[in-house]
Amino acid sequence: MRILLVEDNADLADAIVRRMRRDGHALDWQSDGLKAASVLRYQSFDLIVLDIGLPRLSGLGLLAGLRERGDATPVLMLTARDGIEDRVQALDAGADDYLAKPFDFREFEARCRVLLRRNRGQASAIVQIGGFAFDSGAHRVSLDGEAIEVPNREFRLLEILIGKLGQVVSKDEIGNGLFGFDDEAGPNAIELYVGRLRKRLAAAPLRIVTVRGAGYMFEASDAAPADAAVEPADG
Repeated sequence: MRILLVEDNADLADAIVRRMRRDGHALDWQSDGLKAASVLRYQSFDLIVLDIGLPRLSGLGLLAGLRERGDATPVLMLTARDGIEDRVQALDAGADDYLAKPFDFREFEARCRVLLRRNRGQASAIVQIGGFAFDSGAHRVSLDGEAIEVPNREFRLLEILIGKLGQVVSKDEIGNGLFGFDDEAGPNAIELYVGRLRKRLAAAPLRIVTVRGAGYMFEASDAAPADAAVEPADG
């Protein structure tokens, strides 16, 4: 998923960036509240991880502006402050969750997963379709109990598609979720990852269908063959 980290502590930011990118997330980092606010006016994200104490524009000020213009992107607030007032302020300003520093990265990742699932309307980390199971928490894909090896970037592609099962997902939406500003993604990168994922899921009861001129759709395999291409409906 596409995540924006707004944190002025370079060491902590570097640790978060490396950890999340290692898991296949597209993550962009800003160390300045004002610059982050500017980025958020033209780029959408699936999750914002936001520090309270930032240069030029505080995390609370950035969050307030975000909510005032109707942006409902989930926000995990990071704070070094232990006072209940700061936590209440963050939640009242529109934060979806908060985490006090220092924190355990396992808890950080779990809280991020919860907010990302909530944003996609999923109550559970596990999606089960027949003998096929997708577990975002355990980072595991299996068929009839047997694990399917899916590398991180393809896992995130599968996460995007399964989050909109039966719906067309545009290439722009996929690219936005898979690649950050610093990623080198060629014009055929999405087709490459889709092709690889199709091969890995060849035996699964699901298929990635190409919808010409629109994108891709993940659906039950009896609806169309794996390499099928269909025309989008008019309108």
